[in-house]
Amino acid sequence: MENCIEVKGITKNYPQFSLKNVSFGVPCGSVVGFIGENGAGKSTSIKAILGLIKPDGGEITVLGENSLKLTADTKEKIGVVFDGLTFPENLTVNQLNKVMRGIFKTWNSEKFFGFMTKFELPLNKKFKTFSRGMVMRLSIAAALSHGTELLILDEPTSGLDPVMRSEILDIFLEFMQDENHSILMSTHITSDLEHIADYICFIHKGKMIFTEERNEMLEKHRILKCTEEQLSQIDKSDIIGLRRGKFQNEVLTTNAEKYPDIPADAPTIEEIMVFYVKEG
Repeated sequence: MENCIEVKGITKNYPQFSLKNVSFGVPCGSVVGFIGENGAGKSTSIKAILGLIKPDGGEITVLGENSLKLTADTKEKIGVVFDGLTFPENLTVNQLNKVMRGIFKTWNSEKFFGFMTKFELPLNKKFKTFSRGMVMRLSIAAALSHGTELLILDEPTSGLDPVMRSEILDIFLEFMQDENHSILMSTHITSDLEHIADYICFIHKGKMIFTEERNEMLEKHRILKCTEEQLSQIDKSDIIGLRRGKFQNEVLTTNAEKYPDIPADAPTIEEIMVFYVKEG
C-alpha cells in the first residue's frame, strides 16, 4: 500500500459550492499539509475521507478500504481531530476515558492521562467550561490514545498559543518516528507545515491546484521584485500571481531563471497560497 489515503476524482455538489474532480494521496509514512482559503473544500474533503458524507462521484480508499465501508479494525487505526469540541459538553476527562474504553479495543488510559498531565487539563471539569485551546488539546490527546496509525487533523493548532503549538508539533513529529504512521493535516497556520510537512496539497474553490513535495514546491517558486518596466518584460504565462506596490511590484513565478536581472526571493507556503488565490 503506497498511499494510506487515496482520493480519486471525487465530486460533491452543494447549492453554493462544489468539489470538482479532486484527487490526491497521502503516502504512507508521510505528513501531508492540506491548505486553502476558507471555503476552499478542505473540510468537505476530510468529511468525505472519513465517510461522513458520500461523494457524488469518484472513489476514496483509507488504509486500503473504501471510505464508506471501513471495518471496525480500520477505524481503530484512525485518529481524528476536528476544529471544535466533538465530545458531549457535559462530560469530564474521567468520564470520557470510560466512554472511550468502551469504544476502542486499543484504548490506552495510561497514555491518555499522561497527555492530561502534560497538557495540564483538569480531570473533573465539564468540557463546556474548557477554553478553545483546552478543547483542542483534549481532542489531540484522545486521537493519539488508541492504536492510531493515521491522524486526520482539521486545524489542530487553532486557538493554541505559540508555546503550546510548538509542543503539539513535537508530539506529531514523535508520532511520525514510527514509519508506518501518517498524518493529513488541514491548517490555516501554514508556518506549522514548514516544520513538519513532507507534501503540500493545495485546494482552491473546490479544485486541486497542486500536490507537491514541500521542499521542491518551495524551491521552484520565487517572488520577483520588479519595477513597472521590468514587469512589462515578464511573459504573462510566467506570472502566477501579481501584487502591485507603490514603488515595487511582486510576481510569483516558477520561471525566475528566465529573468536573471530581476531580484528574486524565496516565498513561504503562506505567500505561495495567497498569490495563487489572488492571482493576477
